[in-house]
Formats: sequence, structure tokens, C-alpha cells
Amino acid sequence: MNRRLMQRLGLVAVMLMLVACSSAVRWEESAARSPVRTTAPKSGPQPGFHTVRSGETLYSISFRYGLSVQALAAWNNLGDGTLINVGQRLRLSPPGSSSAPTPSSRPSTTAAEGPPRWLWPVNGPVVARYGESPLTASGVQLGGRAGDPVRAAAGGQVVYAGSGLVGYGELLIIKHSPNWLSAYGYNQAVLVREGDRVAAGQPIARMGEGPTAGTRTRRPLLHFEIRRNGVPVNPLTQLPAAR
Repeated sequence: MNRRLMQRLGLVAVMLMLVACSSAVRWEESAARSPVRTTAPKSGPQPGFHTVRSGETLYSISFRYGLSVQALAAWNNLGDGTLINVGQRLRLSPPGSSSAPTPSSRPSTTAAEGPPRWLWPVNGPVVARYGESPLTASGVQLGGRAGDPVRAAAGGQVVYAGSGLVGYGELLIIKHSPNWLSAYGYNQAVLVREGDRVAAGQPIARMGEGPTAGTRTRRPLLHFEIRRNGVPVNPLTQLPAAR
């Protein structure tokens, strides 16, 4: 009797082991067939693209990245218009390129066009020259008194007025031709609106305060830039020598 009971118990144990092994094999086969994620999911902005935020214009975006408006419009099939919508994703490099443009890979310029006849935007002295510090890597700092009039350096159309570009304070951008822009930062007050046409020498803003190049001490300043096809040009090579 005891021998028969032992045989039955042994048979049950063997069956349990076979069931366990079969379950393990089925689990391993299922796991092998399941896809395994080897990288974390992508999140946030992808390189080479910009998502339009409220208050931005095609000109302010091209200004931010040092691109020409024409190239940015062409890469995004915008045609001759510059209308963009909040949330729209814009390509910052030609189709087929996955990286954002760098100074060595900016798009080629359009047909040569002479610069406007520039005027000094304020009467104050040059406080910091082009390239002297990171704050003047793309422009110059001009001094004066808080509230002094800031004038359009040439005739054109206001294509951006706002504070959406970090480091410029209240900023104005004026389009003078398809190739040439000028920019005026650190304004205390803005006297024009986007879309306005302005004449050379017309007051467009009041001088505000900004960090001085080198010391970062705040004082009345105008940050002034000239750009050709989106690329900064030394304003001191464009402005008249005599003040």
C-alpha cells in the first residue's frame, strides 16, 4: 500500500514539473516575440525645427536663428506670404537636412542688392563695438539718456515689435528691402506697430536700459543690429562716418 502511494505521489510531482516547464517555455516564447524598447521615447522639440509661439512672426523667427526670411519661407512651402500660425512647426534647414543651421551652413544669399542709405538711430556714443563681447556678437551698443528718441536707420516696414526674443528686451525689427533688416533693442517704449511703414529718421521708440557689454552694468542703451539675408553685418561699416 505504501509503495503504491509513493508511486502515485512521484507521478504527481513529475506532472507538476512538466506543467511548470511548459509554462516557462510559453512565457519565454511570448517574450521573445514581443517588441523590446531599446531607447526612451522622444519628447520635446526636435532639432532643426521651431514651433511657432504666440507673438512670433516669420521675421522674428528668422532673426532668432540667423536665417533669411526667403529661405525660411521656401523650406516650409509658405510661398510669397509670411503668415504663420501658433503651434505650426517650421523647418529650420533645407528638406533632407535634419540639423539646425549653423554659421557654416547658412543658406546661400539671394541676388546682390546694395544697402540702404543708413542713418545713425541715436545721437549718443558707441559704448561697445561689434564683436567685443557676447552681448555685441551681432550688433553694437549705443549710449544716450533714458527716454531719448530712437529713430529708424532707414525707411521700411515694421515686421516685429515685441519682447519674445530673449536678451533684446523690447525689440523692433524693420525690413528695408528683401535683403536688409535693422533691429533696435532695449527700448523703454515702442512708438510704432507691426505693419507700420516708417521713414528714415522717424522716431520709432524711446531708449531704455540694458546690460553694458563687459561689465553687465545696466545703463541707458540701444542695442542696434543690421542684417543682410539674416546674417549680422557690422553696423559701423554701414553707418556714415560723420555724426
